[in-house]
Amino acid sequence: MLIRIPEVLDVETLRQLRAGLEEAEWESGARTAGSQAAQVKHNQQLPREAPATRQLQALLLAALERNTLFFTAALPKRLLPPMFNRYSGDSNHYGDHVDQAIRYVPGSAQRVRTDISCTVFLAEPADYEGGELVIADTYGEQRVKLAAGDAVLYPGTSVHRVEPVTRGARLASFFWIESMVRSDEQRRLLYEMDLALTAMRSEHGESAATVQLTGTYHNLLRMWADT
Repeated sequence: MLIRIPEVLDVETLRQLRAGLEEAEWESGARTAGSQAAQVKHNQQLPREAPATRQLQALLLAALERNTLFFTAALPKRLLPPMFNRYSGDSNHYGDHVDQAIRYVPGSAQRVRTDISCTVFLAEPADYEGGELVIADTYGEQRVKLAAGDAVLYPGTSVHRVEPVTRGARLASFFWIESMVRSDEQRRLLYEMDLALTAMRSEHGESAATVQLTGTYHNLLRMWADT
């Protein structure tokens, strides 16, 4: 399931993140790649241990906590701390790869299963040429290039790549989510049901039907969730 989350970042949070990235010192992104990904990964990242990285992570995580659509779509159990990358110049692309299934939270023994991958775009599409996130799914390749502040969620099982950036710089944050509901198909059903319930309440208010469907939603979540 590929889901766009619009305006995850408000104007002020986006400004603070971009200001922090302008002052940051970057390193090769291959440092954090697995053996297969390292062969095709040509970008730059903020060092995980840098104080600036922790400050930017806190800003982004606070924005995610305020976003109800993000919670509805991801049903997050655990999040890996967000990282930040840049594509420009000679470090301008990331070839086809699949994300590692299990990742460790830096500095701990805690493991996170990467059910969902997330990219939050931090540069406006007009600021750079190329740089599309290309995700392979059952309907073919999906090309994603969103407004600054928007996010995209997609299955961690997907083969994906970032096309070469031929002008400007593509800035983004990326991270992985272990969902309370492991199955992508089950998450899709819950997501669509939750959106339908929200629309029904907005149009008709609370009713016996919405109460019954809300109960069905929570009973399904209770059946499928691993907390």
